[in-house]
Amino acid sequence: MPPLPTKPALNPVLLPLASLALPRALPPIRLHAEKRLRRLSSAAVSAAASTSSSADPSAELRALCSDGQLAQALWLLESSAEPPDEDAYVALFRLCEWRRAVELGLRACAHADDRHAWFGLRLGNAMLSMLIRFGETWHAWRVFAKMPERDVFSWNVMVGGYGKAGLLEEALDLYHRMMWAGVRPDVYTFPCVLRSCGGVPDWRMGREVHAHVLRFGFGEEVDVLNALMTMYCKCGDVVAARKVFDNMTVMDCISWNAMIAGHFENGECNAGLELFLTMLQDEVQPNLMTITSVTVASGLLSDITFAKEMHGLAVKRGFATDVAFCNSLIQMYVSLGMMGQARTVFSRMDARDAMSWTAMISGYEKNGFPDKALEVYALMEVNNVSPDDITIASALAACACLGRLDVGVKLHELAESKGFMSYVVVTNALLEMYAKSKRIDKAIEVFKCMPEKDVVSWSSMIAGFCFNHRNFEALYYFRHMLADVNPNSVTFIAALAACAATGALRSGKEIHAHVLRCGIAYEGYLPNALIDLYVKCGQTGYAWAQFCAHGAKDVVSWNIMIAGFVAHGHGDAALSFFNQMVKIGECPDEVTFIALLCACSRGGMVSEGWELFHSMTEKYSIVPNLKHYACMVDLLSRVGQLTEAYNFINEMPITPDAAVWGALLNGCRIHRHVELGELAAKYVLELEPNDAGYHVLLCDLYADAGIWDKLARVRKTMREKGLDHDSGCSWVEVKGVVHAFLTDDESHPQIREINTVLEGIYERMKASGCAPVESHSPEDKVLKDDIFCGHSERLAVAFGLINTTPGTSISVIKNQYTCQSCHRILKMISNIVRRDIIVRDISLRNDSWS
Repeated sequence: MPPLPTKPALNPVLLPLASLALPRALPPIRLHAEKRLRRLSSAAVSAAASTSSSADPSAELRALCSDGQLAQALWLLESSAEPPDEDAYVALFRLCEWRRAVELGLRACAHADDRHAWFGLRLGNAMLSMLIRFGETWHAWRVFAKMPERDVFSWNVMVGGYGKAGLLEEALDLYHRMMWAGVRPDVYTFPCVLRSCGGVPDWRMGREVHAHVLRFGFGEEVDVLNALMTMYCKCGDVVAARKVFDNMTVMDCISWNAMIAGHFENGECNAGLELFLTMLQDEVQPNLMTITSVTVASGLLSDITFAKEMHGLAVKRGFATDVAFCNSLIQMYVSLGMMGQARTVFSRMDARDAMSWTAMISGYEKNGFPDKALEVYALMEVNNVSPDDITIASALAACACLGRLDVGVKLHELAESKGFMSYVVVTNALLEMYAKSKRIDKAIEVFKCMPEKDVVSWSSMIAGFCFNHRNFEALYYFRHMLADVNPNSVTFIAALAACAATGALRSGKEIHAHVLRCGIAYEGYLPNALIDLYVKCGQTGYAWAQFCAHGAKDVVSWNIMIAGFVAHGHGDAALSFFNQMVKIGECPDEVTFIALLCACSRGGMVSEGWELFHSMTEKYSIVPNLKHYACMVDLLSRVGQLTEAYNFINEMPITPDAAVWGALLNGCRIHRHVELGELAAKYVLELEPNDAGYHVLLCDLYADAGIWDKLARVRKTMREKGLDHDSGCSWVEVKGVVHAFLTDDESHPQIREINTVLEGIYERMKASGCAPVESHSPEDKVLKDDIFCGHSERLAVAFGLINTTPGTSISVIKNQYTCQSCHRILKMISNIVRRDIIVRDISLRNDSWS
């Protein structure tokens, strides 16, 4: 026999039936006995009131059940000294089942269990039918075990009950035992078994049951064939399901619905719609289920005309007022992005359920209107409609888009109060909301408490760490994920982004190999993520190879390569690459022009920059944004055209931001134009009063001009505002492990060897007459070295030299700017050791020395 099913925690009866101590009299029934007994016949009243041994309790019990007097029947059962006969029990159990009287039925069941060592076939079947109807599989199992004789009805009830309770594997095991017991299945057996096969899903078992259907001669039964089709569709074998359908000699509407829905469930929307049209041609009248299924699927085809025809057909056939159909209609319009029509359907509904509200909230969120999604959710609360798990997940996704942490926290509390924290769709939405709201620690708490984690859970955490610039933790979680869950393309993209941000080239190559083994190297954004990895790690050769291997290149692929050329100081190559991109017909976007204008700025190519800036609107219909204007100001300022840059800012059609004024301030610093620089600093510090970088630029302006009193005031302001920079941090990957180095950090186990290497380099630089300026005096003009650099990249490079073989290139990532002193030192190191050294700082600029 199969193992006992797990008893639900909410079931009030946990002990064996025989151990229940039930009272012989029921006070509530006695209090109202006189009132209720008036409704009985005079014979029944005197029988219930008399305790004479001459009365027949079984006959009286059957009479009470026949009259529908359930409470009096149960009172008589429990007050009689002798148990009634089997017919009386059967009548009582059938009445309890018909009335859905769970508590009274369980009491009657306990009474029978206490007085019978075993149950006859009729009595046992009546008890099984009632208990399964009540969802009491635990008690049904006890009754089934006490039945020495069982017929096909007994087995059918148990198999169907287990399947309905979600105990699918146990239901299939019972079916096997039924076959071994020699009980011949009937037409009611196979639908129950096939539903369990589809629910698991277990295609092999389903095929075996199909063979049994044919062997026992039920191959023409419509209900059995309908169940067969549904089973094959649930198992993903649409071809087998269609063969069953095409060979059917007699079909009903359920047959058509099962096959049409099967096509839709397996992504074959066109085939499903074609079958629906065939159904209409054969003059088979669709019902509400048919119309609802086709309506939802038609929204996935992006065919607005057909969708409107389905709407009209539903109105014509009188389904337009049904809540379930209106919900499917909303989902159809949501899938087509027609939120106006969805809103119209929603507003005209006479009655709405939770699914109606959820469809609107989810639709607004998925179509880029998260603010509208939260407005509908607020209306849902006003109307006192209880949300379900999908509602909360959709609202949380809207909060993640808007950064509405306040609403998200309330939704978290609501999910906990309603017991939705066990639903992975809710917890995954919470992870994303907290991560995008910069509360990654709360996301970690939710993640650790999740009873079940799927690939979306892990991917959300890895992407959340990347979003919050905690890339080392992203890679740590990725490695732990591999032991439990298989990653998908989204997971790989997030992990590759973490590798690119930390310069973990070896880890990135390992992930690339994993992607190739999984056979998804060209899925979604993965090819571009790989190109981005190699570009940011300074491996332009690998990036170019990946770019060439990527057949379906899009504008993002080209943008990554162009930005890579710019980052490595190859502005001419970037422009040439852009011309090639346009020549093959790829249309650039606004990101393309940001990279190109940066190339012109770094290369001092003013005429090319103006030409590109004007071509954005004239040739490609791209409206310049603040980043484009900032690039142009930076271009003009770097070449000394400060007046032109200032006039350009004043003529901008949009209000300049801090980046635009900061570009002018940087140009004034380069060309020592104090007056205009102070004006630019005035605007930029009004917009970003707590940005330390702009204060540093102003300090550099005063330092280069020798205005020490004003410099001292700016430094004092920085200290008062607490704008001290975080320690500089650089990291380098050696033998697959990323090592981080902080400014003035002496905790590394190899710090003595590192300092010895650096001291040797400094001595050689002094001997050659190009020693770096390391003074910390307030009059030092290289203040940026002290404030903004920290020189941590020197430690990382020295560590790489010690722990890698000669000739190996060293790639370092830094979280702050690299100063000129470090530039000179790293160039000297590269010349001495004859190695390629690449350093990428916060400006995303890749400086390399060979």
